[in-house]
Amino acid sequence: MSTESGPPSSELVHPSLAEGLPVSPALELVAEVSQTPTEPALVDGRVVFISLLGILLGLAAGGVAVVFMRLIAFVTNLAFFQQISFETVSPADNHLGWIVIVVPVVGGLIVGVMARYGSKAIRGHGIPEAMEQVLSNESRIPARLTLLKPLSAAVAIGTGGPFGAEGPIIATGGALGSMLGQILSTTAQERKTLLAAGAAAGMAATFNSPVSSVLLAIELLLFEYRARSVIPVALASATAAGVHILIEGPGAVFVMPHVAAPTLSALAFYAVLGCVMGVLAVLATRLIYWIEDGFEESLPVHWMWWPAIGAVAVGIVGYFEPRTLGVGYKNISDCLSANFIASAALMLGLLKLVSWSISLSSGTSGGTLAPLCTIGAALGLASGGAINAVWPGLGVEVQVAALVGMAAMFGGASRAFLASAVFAFETTLEPFGLLPLLAGCTTSHLVSCLLMRNTIMTEKIARRGLRPPSEYLADVLDQVLTREFASRNVIALQAGECVEKVRAWFAEGSADSRHQGFPVLDANRVLVGVLTHTDIAQASSPATLLRDMIQRPPKFVYEDTSVRQAAEHMANHDIGRLPVMSHSNPPQLVGILTRSDVLDAFRRTADEHRRAAPTISFGAASRAWRNGRKSSVS
Repeated sequence: MSTESGPPSSELVHPSLAEGLPVSPALELVAEVSQTPTEPALVDGRVVFISLLGILLGLAAGGVAVVFMRLIAFVTNLAFFQQISFETVSPADNHLGWIVIVVPVVGGLIVGVMARYGSKAIRGHGIPEAMEQVLSNESRIPARLTLLKPLSAAVAIGTGGPFGAEGPIIATGGALGSMLGQILSTTAQERKTLLAAGAAAGMAATFNSPVSSVLLAIELLLFEYRARSVIPVALASATAAGVHILIEGPGAVFVMPHVAAPTLSALAFYAVLGCVMGVLAVLATRLIYWIEDGFEESLPVHWMWWPAIGAVAVGIVGYFEPRTLGVGYKNISDCLSANFIASAALMLGLLKLVSWSISLSSGTSGGTLAPLCTIGAALGLASGGAINAVWPGLGVEVQVAALVGMAAMFGGASRAFLASAVFAFETTLEPFGLLPLLAGCTTSHLVSCLLMRNTIMTEKIARRGLRPPSEYLADVLDQVLTREFASRNVIALQAGECVEKVRAWFAEGSADSRHQGFPVLDANRVLVGVLTHTDIAQASSPATLLRDMIQRPPKFVYEDTSVRQAAEHMANHDIGRLPVMSHSNPPQLVGILTRSDVLDAFRRTADEHRRAAPTISFGAASRAWRNGRKSSVS
């Protein structure tokens, strides 16, 4: 037995006992180097391939967005104006009278039938369902959803459903990416990247918002920020935005008057407005799931009928306020342009909330981004008008209040606050709105985190027993090296020793013999393998040499390998300890890493979260200064 530092502790490990043994050639160990964990490249040829697929998804999503919007227009023209046309029209301009109540109900019946006999997965927002597939099904979305989701959403929205087109397009783009990942030979990580790329491309194609689409994919689907995943998603998003510009032009999606740089007092108001929107976002989320619980617990009919029942509220509200019907992108533009008085904006926001929450809770097919933006913009406009009436010298612009309300409402509900702020900027192209947006979305995010555990996106999947990531932290095991945690006082066995002597040493019961695993070295201290107590105990013959018991090449890590890679190496080979080797030629044993050593790395993170006593004491500094003055005087 020997240690890395100090003389041999017994005759069992004296180098003379290994004399005459064949020395393990360095080439045999070098052959094993390829099996040791190596530092992964940031990008490689596989990333290039996935990026090319991302570009194809961007092109496809751009086409899907155009077709989907035309399909919504077709259903809207047919349902509200009894004409065959693919031109975009607003259901608010209908002249159906009380019959308008019936139209959404018919749409709800169709969606219910499609959900029951097509796929139940078409029900809901779209994004939570994609998140669920990422977390529980290795990003495998059934191929039929690629067709059923946009069809059902087009029927729901085209018949007056108060939803945005972006949710279904995002879900369809994600389904396209997932299907592509299932057709080709890909890993679960690559399928997740393709799903996120398709989803981001769908949003970018709808709003010409490539940067916020990437941020949304990171915050809600990827749950990470790595070059291997972000690059394909960004390329897909940029391509889809290029398709949007080619077809729709480069202008702002939501046109608003130019705004001035905010004053400090106005900025403070926008931050407070963000807090208010955070509270409202929490209330809206709880309202959604409270109504959803009511549908599940109180209605004695099959869930297939629920969308039609929820559509009754859509029709009634739409009869009194037609602007709540359909996508309502024009409502957002009107709020951002201050085309509503405060009271009208307040009424629009509240009625849209009632209509949307009941309909969405019924399990129909539709998105959340546009309704939340409409509600937030309307209430933000009303708040800006009210504060100007009370405090006109504050410098608040009602258009900016509507802009902040729009982004902060969605940011508070989804917790994708960076995506929300950038989205509002990209869709309006107003640079002076960025600072108020950052202030409002950040405070909304803060309040939402304080008041609500899950978000409007994650509450649904949390109820199904999944725990979505809420924070994206750097892996602590990836930031530390094995040499920092490996045990240096290594007990090693000589390859030429026989089993009988090792068993006798075990029988002595010394502290060194209580280890579970022992590296086996040859005469040149080159690693031959690792043997455990069990291996020695089960040896068939006491005369067997240790080197003859080695059944497989040694598994080891280098001293500059990350603990994360070492832990993965342990898991891949189902072993509990790894020799740690130097980069010399041949590599030399410098330590051993066990499972408990890996846990020590986790404990470092826990220590970083413990509150420490102050290291700088102003009282001590003051006393030292006074003592110094007294000394100088004397």
